[in-house]
Amino acid sequence: MVNTAQAAVSTGSAAVPQIGGNVHTYQWRYQGQTFPIVYETRGEGAPVLLLPAFSTVSTRGEMQGIAEQLAPHFQVIALDWLGFGDSARPAIAYKPAVYQQLLHDFVQTVCDRPLAVIAAGHAAGYVLQTAGNHPTPWSHIILVAPTWRGPFPTMMGTQQAWFGSLRQLVGTPILGQALYKLNTLPSFLSFMYRRHVYTDAAMLTPALLAQKYQITQQPGARFAPAAFVTGGLDPVAQREEFVKLVQTTSVPVMVVIGEQSPPQSKAEMDALTTLPGVQSKRLPGSLGLHEEYAAQVAELALQVLL
Repeated sequence: MVNTAQAAVSTGSAAVPQIGGNVHTYQWRYQGQTFPIVYETRGEGAPVLLLPAFSTVSTRGEMQGIAEQLAPHFQVIALDWLGFGDSARPAIAYKPAVYQQLLHDFVQTVCDRPLAVIAAGHAAGYVLQTAGNHPTPWSHIILVAPTWRGPFPTMMGTQQAWFGSLRQLVGTPILGQALYKLNTLPSFLSFMYRRHVYTDAAMLTPALLAQKYQITQQPGARFAPAAFVTGGLDPVAQREEFVKLVQTTSVPVMVVIGEQSPPQSKAEMDALTTLPGVQSKRLPGSLGLHEEYAAQVAELALQVLL
């Protein structure tokens, strides 16, 4: 359950509930600075942490469907990553070490016992790295459309030297803001959702796209997504490292794969299904599987956790 005795945690955040629960703020101390990290709890019982995928529109709200199904049985905890959603979006050097430390500190502070975790997209790598801690904070790990390589490295096949320069450019006040705006126009978001995220175009209503667009317009919203898109948040550098993270964990792992995932991303997911002890399931959907097919993902999770 949530450890409400910790002084670093406060209730009454100004953020609006996104999974139908109670909103809290974790005041995270990192390298001499304090960053408000927003999370939300719903239900009672054994804790289950829900971690959204990294993306330009990442927010804990994309875990709402899963939370609704799990809340009658568990206490679900949905987190907004630093730089995304309602959490702080500082202009810092976003890199894997930041998120590794955030996840470790959050779990140690907010939760007072091992908990199950459902991680989407790039959150998978950070969960697996944390699983290597002794003792591990996880009781069960469910990875939904897990990825380890950002969009640009995936398209190019490898990291490129100019990715770092592009990240710095997007961080500049004028030109960077203009570049970011071009890549967050509603028309571009619709294109990307149709191509890589959702499989049912009918679900991409004007209201949904307007909601996603609004997420991109918050102050400081461009810094962390720029790092993600250019591979700056990739938790590992190659498939072998990602596979090794799964091989070396002692925690039960389930991998849920969307059948319509992009071929390159799907190949990385399929590599995990051949590992001994890894339970794998396939559902309709793509990289937004955890949101588009939330009920089906939650049903699989309940089979493992109950």
